[in-house]
Amino acid sequence: MALVPPPRPAPPPLSGDTPSSSVLAGNAPEWSVGDLAAALKRTLEDRFGHVRLRGEISGYRGPHGSGHAYFSLKDGAAKIDAVVWKGVLGRLRQKPKEGLEVVVTGKITTFAGKSSYQIVVDTMEPAGIGAWMALLEERKKLLAAEGLFASERKRPIPYLPRVVGVVTSPTGAVIRDILHRLEDRFPRPVLVWPVRVQGEGAAEEIAAAIGGFNQLQPGGILPRPDVLIVARGGGSIEDLWAFNEEIVVRAAAASAIPLISAVGHETDTTLIDFAADRRAPTPTGAAEMAVPVQADLLDLVADLGRRQAGTMLRRVERERADLRALLRAIPNAESYLGFKRQRLDLAEARLGPALAANARDARERLGLVAERLARRSPALALSRARERLARIGEAPRLALRHFTLAKSRELGYLAGRLALARGATLERARAVEARRADRLATLRSLLESSGARLIERRRDHLAAQGALLSSLSYRAVLARGYALVRDEAGQPLRDADAARRAAILSLEFADGLVRARPEAAPEPPPRPKPAPRRSPARAPTAARQGSLFEA
Repeated sequence: MALVPPPRPAPPPLSGDTPSSSVLAGNAPEWSVGDLAAALKRTLEDRFGHVRLRGEISGYRGPHGSGHAYFSLKDGAAKIDAVVWKGVLGRLRQKPKEGLEVVVTGKITTFAGKSSYQIVVDTMEPAGIGAWMALLEERKKLLAAEGLFASERKRPIPYLPRVVGVVTSPTGAVIRDILHRLEDRFPRPVLVWPVRVQGEGAAEEIAAAIGGFNQLQPGGILPRPDVLIVARGGGSIEDLWAFNEEIVVRAAAASAIPLISAVGHETDTTLIDFAADRRAPTPTGAAEMAVPVQADLLDLVADLGRRQAGTMLRRVERERADLRALLRAIPNAESYLGFKRQRLDLAEARLGPALAANARDARERLGLVAERLARRSPALALSRARERLARIGEAPRLALRHFTLAKSRELGYLAGRLALARGATLERARAVEARRADRLATLRSLLESSGARLIERRRDHLAAQGALLSSLSYRAVLARGYALVRDEAGQPLRDADAARRAAILSLEFADGLVRARPEAAPEPPPRPKPAPRRSPARAPTAARQGSLFEA
């Protein structure tokens, strides 16, 4: 790992003592662990500050639950812990990945909880062209597996677009080349969406521009382009990396407007080239793909006009010749109408006899009908019907009356049965109601007596408990002449020593409280010494027995 800042002079000793004085244990100052850790942290941060480190990511398992990322950077000689805070991790163009060789920039500091030093990463990028290409190939395989580069997804470029949309930097030479080439070939209205084409945030702006063009509505204030050109000049792989970002590739693949990618020179390849509908080797080539040459188009239209005019003349001559041939095949009017006239004369000659024969047949059929009608006249049929009606006479009215009387008797019988059933039902309901009222009164009396007995038992039990409580209360003891002694905190005192140590005493009697201040008890008078016992009178010396211990 290489350190960017130049070497600085060694920091002074941490304790502030000279090396000779720090050797002596008796003169060395005492440090707490926290003070020592803080001093080491200040020394390390002042000595190195921000550095650039190159190494391989090891031990990375994704962001922690807090959103921070922790891993180690190592090479063949050493290893250092690294941490990427949550806010920085979201802004990194290159995300940490196990085994990836990267170059990071950050601040060297210490972590007192593990007595270790670490680097707090601010930026991260792949180390060298090899790592960039490896990352590019891996991303290419991932997006190709999703079908974003499939050839069946690509759409044809319109032959003559009404509006051309361009996504590029507004200050570079690319937009001027595109505009000049469009002006030379076929002038078309151009909408330019200015974006940054490299650096932080460039990928997001490019993807937003592609999506913005697709959100324009046909017939709106701003015309919707018929074709899009995403262009940038040449550069290194780091400069062109914004066009390899996943967000840009997905935006190009999702574009409903046909898209031409023109990023870099002919040898430069980015992932947007695979997702675009057409790839141009240069921005100028993209303009040539977008529109045809106006002069060539005019020559083509003129040639097509001449060919169309010649074709139309040849077709008119052919149709005229065909019409002459058809006219020769059609017969003249006399020959065509003579046969029709002959058939009309023949039909006229046959029409008179046929009408006379038809009239005779009709007259004969009419005579037959009149004869049958005379034999079976309507007056006779009507008189016969009247006779049948007279024979029927009053029979329907009598039958209706008889039916009505029968139904009336049946309804009267049913009404009587219904009245009897109603009375019986009411009697049963009254009986059930009376029985339920009697049972309700019985249950009410039982409930009242049971409640009274329960209340009486609870009252007796409560009185017994109150008597037991009164007998067990210390106030019964106070009523017998005793007093309860407490200190100023209200704690009971059980011996004289505790009472003498208290500042204020609270004496509780049966009829109230009294406060007192303890005083030292006077010392008890000394007890009189017991009188010595009188020994029995000794005999005179002459009469006593001598002792062996006397001289």
